[in-house]
Amino acid sequence: MGFFDFLKGPDINQGVAEWNATPGAVLLDVRTPQEYREGHIPNSVNLPLQSLGGGASVPAGKDAPLFVYCHSGARSRQAVSLLGQMGYAHAKNIGGIAAYQGKVER
Repeated sequence: MGFFDFLKGPDINQGVAEWNATPGAVLLDVRTPQEYREGHIPNSVNLPLQSLGGGASVPAGKDAPLFVYCHSGARSRQAVSLLGQMGYAHAKNIGGIAAYQGKVER
């Protein structure tokens, strides 16, 4: 582990691999609907950060594993914090799609 490793955000590629390997897990994209239409990870669910604060329903139970991403990792970090406050015990920020190396759907 290098001295500046604490500055690195989560690795979205590793996070997507974990999501794929976790039964019952949900992949949440918390970007805007416009951003989602421009390209998203296949089988992800779009639930914009703004709607989370407005009481939007999360497509999973409170014990379901949630893997959350956005463009850079900032909104997903906020979303994970908000989800925790809402009682979702297993929400994980996996970072931003800007660093994703896999297939993207439009």
